[in-house]
Amino acid sequence: MNTFDFMVGLGIMLYLLFFLLRDGRALVEQIKKAIPLHSDQKAALFTRFGDVVRATVKGGIVVAIVQGALGGIAFWFLGFHAALLWAVVMAFLSLIPAVGATLVWLPVAIYLLMIGAVWQGIGLSLYGVLVIGLVDNLLRPFLVGKGTKLPDYVVLISTLGGIEVFGLNGFVIGPLIAAMFMVSWEIFAASRGAVQDGA
Repeated sequence: MNTFDFMVGLGIMLYLLFFLLRDGRALVEQIKKAIPLHSDQKAALFTRFGDVVRATVKGGIVVAIVQGALGGIAFWFLGFHAALLWAVVMAFLSLIPAVGATLVWLPVAIYLLMIGAVWQGIGLSLYGVLVIGLVDNLLRPFLVGKGTKLPDYVVLISTLGGIEVFGLNGFVIGPLIAAMFMVSWEIFAASRGAVQDGA
């Protein structure tokens, strides 16, 4: 069922992506004209929008590649067949922050413990927590938070919330909504301060 939902969501995303790439510039211009803000405020809003999208996508992809590669190396070292396939699966799941790659290596570690390969199971568990897990906890806030200019906790909460509400696309949409809220807050606060100073 989850696979079917994922494939439907992926198909819809690719379908919309075609039209957004084809008509994107005209759509952006229409949105700019419709937003009731001064030109400098619109510029700040759209600059932050672009920064957030770039940082979130690049940061998510870098973290996913690193986690997938580290997981694949561990599986290859332990002698599992199709280590490259599991590395790719971990890379895709790593787009989900905090729990992504764990969905692959944790069941494998439990399996190793159950069949009596105690040291391999313990080793994989420690490697997963201390190496693979730390990549997500250290790199994602640094790469995404630095580019979006959002605090680490806002990046984590908005990414998890976005995935909960929007699915896989939420790893971009969540931080984007958070950044739009923050920049709107800054614009309104600055406008209110200017009005009070003028009064």
